[in-house]
Amino acid sequence: MSDAGPSVVAVGGGHGLAATLRSMRLYADRITAVVSVADDGGSSGRLRELLGIPAPGDLRRCLGALLPTSSPLGLALEHRFTGGGELDGHAFGNLLIAALAATSGDFVSGVEEAGHLLGTVGTVLPATTGPVVLKAMVDGVELEGQVAIMAASGVTHVELCPPDAATPEAVLDALGDADQIVLGPGSLYTSILAACAPVELAAALRSCHAQLVYVANLREQVPETAGYDVAAHVRALALHGVVPDVVIADPSAIALGALPESIELWTGSLANARGYVHDPALLAKALQAIA
Repeated sequence: MSDAGPSVVAVGGGHGLAATLRSMRLYADRITAVVSVADDGGSSGRLRELLGIPAPGDLRRCLGALLPTSSPLGLALEHRFTGGGELDGHAFGNLLIAALAATSGDFVSGVEEAGHLLGTVGTVLPATTGPVVLKAMVDGVELEGQVAIMAASGVTHVELCPPDAATPEAVLDALGDADQIVLGPGSLYTSILAACAPVELAAALRSCHAQLVYVANLREQVPETAGYDVAAHVRALALHGVVPDVVIADPSAIALGALPESIELWTGSLANARGYVHDPALLAKALQAIA
């Protein structure tokens, strides 16, 4: 770990991963986001279906979280076209990533070019080089698609199709070089475990020397994790071969349950003034304290 701060990798997806990246900007020296690309809804799902590319939406959010300053181009990332027609509902940032992927030769290079164009203060990478479909076992029945799985309760296992989906070499390098790897907050099955599901990535998480941290959500996510306490989240991670060294949780927001003694627990206030979103400064303080 350098005097300037640790090299950190955030793994997950959705708004939760973007929140983690905003926190990391307050204490880390090097930041890498490894992002799930299994989304099959909205603009991302339409582009994946039309162009055969990984879902770009969560990548767009992470690029926005790592912008050095506000700019017209940065604000345009989240602009959604309205008024009907083929562009209706598409986010400009999704179209930008798709265009750069097409002109740079591959999707990973397209996302990296988007980061260079925007001047991000960290690196954003997809968890897989190609499009994937998330599958889950729900009460013994296989369910397919992130949107469908998010609307289900009783999920016990998730995996990707194709099962051998490749992970970018840059992701494996970042995990190998990291001082700290952070999972969460975010949707347990459809963001965090979806991002950890690629075989190469999962193996890298098991073999890396970095401190592996799980940041628990501030509340249950109905119906995906209805009734889950923090210990239930950790059990689900372990069933997928992901065992954190440290868990960060706010016990005033979510019940802890009985965690394994082998896992270090950091507890404290993490919510912002509205009470349902992680405050970047408070989360940064927690992550820095255990680094």
